[in-house]
Amino acid sequence: MVRRMLPSARQRTVGPFVFFDHIGPVDLAPGRGVDVRPHPHIGLSTMTYLFDGVFMHRDSLGVVQAIRPGAVNWMTAGRGVVHSERTPEPERSAGHRMHGVQFWVGLPQADAEIEPSFSHHALEALAEWSTEDGRVQGRIVAGEAFAQRSPVPVHSRLFCVDANLAADAVLQVPADYPERAIQVADGEIEVDGAVFSMHQMCVLRADAPARIRARGPARIIVFGGDPLDGPRFIWWNFVASSRERIERAREDWKRGRFEEVPGETEFVPLPER
Repeated sequence: MVRRMLPSARQRTVGPFVFFDHIGPVDLAPGRGVDVRPHPHIGLSTMTYLFDGVFMHRDSLGVVQAIRPGAVNWMTAGRGVVHSERTPEPERSAGHRMHGVQFWVGLPQADAEIEPSFSHHALEALAEWSTEDGRVQGRIVAGEAFAQRSPVPVHSRLFCVDANLAADAVLQVPADYPERAIQVADGEIEVDGAVFSMHQMCVLRADAPARIRARGPARIIVFGGDPLDGPRFIWWNFVASSRERIERAREDWKRGRFEEVPGETEFVPLPER
């Protein structure tokens, strides 16, 4: 159901993005659903962005929020937060299609231990844009791009754009950020002559604009930003600038020191390996 694009052996990060999952697409039969039990995070912001389907988010801040296609759930873990994501009713009983992306953004070191927070932004609240010929329609999911800004509260210089391209449409991606990448969510594209299909990620060359052409109708996520202010360690659901902070988070979860998610009785145990 899920393909992990970042981190990989060939590319650990893109700008401040330290983790990127492509969910589906998958058709869930009636009675089937997704149940991501309560689990912890530190040192990052997480985002869920769906093309199809719905998740119900619950966290240790007491937030209960459905995430639906085109909207943004942005959770900043800071010093520590716990959350779950599950398929709600009536979708669980009726069956439905799931497709989307999730990513983590590492927090700057100065913000790594801030108080956790959560913000939800409906589809209508996000800035939209299009190319002059109207053949590329886009939405600014987070950060700033194409002279538009998202209302999502970010802690570093970054961007994330959801773009739909008509067949043979061309999108020019300026070199506004030092690190940029494209996740092909649907269809097939050419980037400077190289072909990329659904479930592939293309990391763009630094300091040079890129030309994207759709070989048919296509949907892409374009994202990136400034690199993080130093190396990051990633272990399980934890991101930190030191191994010692990771170890402390491990011990805190093992000993039950994180806040609980109201209404939840399950949890994901700490991995032993």
